[in-house]
Amino acid sequence: MAGNRSQEPSLTVTHRAATPLAPRRPRPVRAWWRDVCGLTAWFSVLFVLALWVSGRGVQDLAADPLTSLGRLTGLVSADLLLLQVLLMARIPWAERGYGQDELARRHRMVGFGSVTLVLAHITLISLGYAATDHSGLLREVWDLVTTYPGMLLATAATAALVLVAATSMRAARRKLRYESWHLLHLYAYLGVGLALPHQLWTGADFTASPVATVFWWTAYGLAVGALLVWRVAVPIVSNLRHRLVVDRVVHEAPGVVSVYLRGRDPGRLPVAAGQFFVWRFLDGPGFTRGHPFSLSAAPNGVHLRITAKNLGEGSARLARLRPGTRALFEGPYGRLGSVRSGPKVTLIAAGIGITPLRALLEAMPYRPGDAVLLYRAGSPGDVVFRRELDAIAAQRGVHLAYLYGRRSRARTSWLPDRYRGASDAHVLRHLVPDIAEHDIYVCGPEAWTAAVVASARAAGVARSRIHTESFAW
Repeated sequence: MAGNRSQEPSLTVTHRAATPLAPRRPRPVRAWWRDVCGLTAWFSVLFVLALWVSGRGVQDLAADPLTSLGRLTGLVSADLLLLQVLLMARIPWAERGYGQDELARRHRMVGFGSVTLVLAHITLISLGYAATDHSGLLREVWDLVTTYPGMLLATAATAALVLVAATSMRAARRKLRYESWHLLHLYAYLGVGLALPHQLWTGADFTASPVATVFWWTAYGLAVGALLVWRVAVPIVSNLRHRLVVDRVVHEAPGVVSVYLRGRDPGRLPVAAGQFFVWRFLDGPGFTRGHPFSLSAAPNGVHLRITAKNLGEGSARLARLRPGTRALFEGPYGRLGSVRSGPKVTLIAAGIGITPLRALLEAMPYRPGDAVLLYRAGSPGDVVFRRELDAIAAQRGVHLAYLYGRRSRARTSWLPDRYRGASDAHVLRHLVPDIAEHDIYVCGPEAWTAAVVASARAAGVARSRIHTESFAW
């Protein structure tokens, strides 16, 4: 393939020269981590179904089908609600086994499922009780809410969960700032907490047998414990140990800044190129809201570097940071750089999506000629790290192509409009003739990433060789 080369002066990449200690590498991803996590989740759902069966759920279907199905939907919704919490608890084995993107998708899917079943539970139980008591539906609902123990709290829990589900829908997320969405999303934890008293006080299936009681208390304990350990304790310990601060802020391109961070023994952070942290900078109001930013350079034991484009409040404030500002972090997260099938790699980025891929290009092992970088940008002025990318390409034998121009509005494509005469798969095979032998790493906006994945699949790349990280939330 003929790669484009910049004629700008070369920038020597010496990221290992000043390293006093080789950066600590994360533990490798074990193939069985993903299987164990998935099987555990399915086992919990099947166990809940077994509890319903053992509690005469099947027999009661004939006598009172509405109430029996209401019990079942309530049990399954409670289990899915706890699984939803665990999916975002930052459990290392799940994070490394699935990756943040897939966990977020599953979290959203399980969340919608749990809320749907909660509403079905409320409807079926209300209809069943109303039929048994020979009363009106609205009167029965009022009696349930006002007279049964814990039902007022359960009603508040349902309202919180419905709010979270509504604001997680794609149309709503497009209209909300990330900061507002993240704040509203925290109500899910409130919903889980408020639902517990109702389940213990009036949920006969939760206390019907010692086995059921042990299961539900264990499930709640694991969910709360996972949050306290990996969302609270581990970040506190890491921040107290490493004490990261802003070293300097560099303007890379219009609206794009890099922040270099230093601290105590950063080489002992188990982070790899391609991963990201959730950052909070103690620079004034709003510091409590975390923002995910990938490393844009390979960890070198001296500095960490993140780079962002001004796309919102969180990324815009990076440009205003001053040296010495304390940085709090959670992570590292993500598995983009820890999955690989063969020696050849192709990295495909759009805009600011170059940040994790630039770090991967620097850190990944590959032979000259075995790595390709395709960088999609509107114009040469939109390219970030141009000199660094050209220098890495020259030193390591990377085939580098910048794909400039507007995307076609007439079709769904990740390529510039000048390629509209050919299919995306045909162009990809032209740019990388042996693309089917490559692991592909993609980072960019969600719809653009989906178009890249579709063209790679059409070009013969196995799904297991395509690794993505999108900007969706």
